[in-house]
Amino acid sequence: MRWTLKPKPETLLVDNLAKALHIDPVIASLLVQRGITNYDQAKHFFRPSLEDLHDPFSMKDMDKAVVRIEKAILEQENIMVYGDYDVDGTTSVALLSSYLETRSSQVTTYIPDRYKEGYGISYQGIDYASDNDISLIIALDCGIKALEKIAYATSKGIDFIICDHHRPGDEIPNAVAVLDPKRNDCEYPYKELCGCGVGFKLIQALAEQQGLTIHDLLPYLDLVATAIAADIVPITGENRVLAYYGLQVINQNPRIGFSALLDQVKKETLTITDVVFIIAPRINAAGRMKHGLHAVHLLKEKNLEVALQYASEIEHYNSDRKDADKRITEEALTQITNNQEVNKYTTVVYKEDWHKGVIGIVASRLTETYYRPTLVFTKSGEKLAASARSVKGFDVYDALHACSDHIEQFGGHKYAAGLTLLEEQYEQFKQKFEEVVSSTIDKKLLTPEIQIDAVLELDQITPKFFRILKQFGPFGPGNMTPVFITENVKDTGYGRCVGADEKHLKCKVQKNNIAIDAIGFSLGSKHNLITNNQKFKVAYSIDENEWNGEVTLQLKLKDIL
Repeated sequence: MRWTLKPKPETLLVDNLAKALHIDPVIASLLVQRGITNYDQAKHFFRPSLEDLHDPFSMKDMDKAVVRIEKAILEQENIMVYGDYDVDGTTSVALLSSYLETRSSQVTTYIPDRYKEGYGISYQGIDYASDNDISLIIALDCGIKALEKIAYATSKGIDFIICDHHRPGDEIPNAVAVLDPKRNDCEYPYKELCGCGVGFKLIQALAEQQGLTIHDLLPYLDLVATAIAADIVPITGENRVLAYYGLQVINQNPRIGFSALLDQVKKETLTITDVVFIIAPRINAAGRMKHGLHAVHLLKEKNLEVALQYASEIEHYNSDRKDADKRITEEALTQITNNQEVNKYTTVVYKEDWHKGVIGIVASRLTETYYRPTLVFTKSGEKLAASARSVKGFDVYDALHACSDHIEQFGGHKYAAGLTLLEEQYEQFKQKFEEVVSSTIDKKLLTPEIQIDAVLELDQITPKFFRILKQFGPFGPGNMTPVFITENVKDTGYGRCVGADEKHLKCKVQKNNIAIDAIGFSLGSKHNLITNNQKFKVAYSIDENEWNGEVTLQLKLKDIL
């Protein structure tokens, strides 16, 4: 691990903010690091408001999208809501279709089959629309590069509205409207919406035309918060407002589908991290192991008994997903070791029978193990399909673009992407990808980094300090949980390894007669650093531990030196 202490903010700014807000200088310093330097900015940060959301009509083509949808509703056209099979796509489809169904009975949903149709808009989906007299398709979380597919739909008399958040190519598809804040010609002030976020801006615009306010749309925000969490977009600006209110809906008034899902896991108050690790994998499991429409049906269901049945099925899919994920990860790790590829700048593995639905998870696991830009390939029809994952600070999308001579199709983000290529291109692509990464990556990025916000002493960790810290949430990219460092601590003498294979470290650190419990997940191997009364330093976040009905503060250790 590389420990990087963030630059100390300007003292005068910190002091002025601490005085203005009557807060600890450490808290003020954390705020300044996040670009919050005055009372008004702090108020917006600590009290997110729906009034801070941007005008949906400032998004390029929003007016065109609204006019076309209103026409379809008025003339009772058949409308298809089409989305990708992951969490962002299925929540988007559930969101927009459930809103449109309040105004039209002519709405249907479509999620492509991951295995038969692959990612994004498919010819099969367009043919289905044509066969069923559907004249308008609204695509969510996909479509920004589907030039040929949109042209094909147009030739069949079908109009398209695209709601996407992926990076466009050189040309924008010739659709009725293309909503994507990442368009170069789009002046929408916030660029980091997820696909469901773009879908929400569309229903916000449609609702405004009907005289509704943003408060009327609150029940939809549980879906938006889930997509924001799962798609790992920055939890800043507009996303932070949407996630903040969406979490409130999940915890206070969840839709029937979420209630059924959470009935399986018995968790009361959910954080954004719980959404990532509890809700998102289960929604994803439907598309990975069976079909994404199962997730859409669950998210739209209004009958609890039926929803519980759907949730039970999805729990089985998630269990199958875990088994496949574990087996394929083990096979991939063996392949890397046997092929002596541990010293490369990239990790690229392939086996034709690996389950296409879990290769993205496996890619993430391999990235955690070797900390390299990673690709996991499997056979998909006549071609090979892969999921890509990257390390912090390296743009894997740009690296794939540099290898595009060997790729059939690719798309995605800076840290996660997908691609297909011909089998005969695999070895050449693998070689080219290694060349591109090795010649462009900053070598220090190949060592995981812990970014430390501030130096802290144990006596500064008080219930009041933690209460304010909690209000920094929801946490995520762009607003990560603060990490602190304390030096010259000792263990009280009872530190021990715990958990399966004694993988984790549990101890109590002390300094200047102050002691506090600490837990270090996957830090069991560092037990020797805390024995024999020796001094060490810890990097950690602050957390709560509930035991026998008692809640106490504890350190969640990131690393020990």
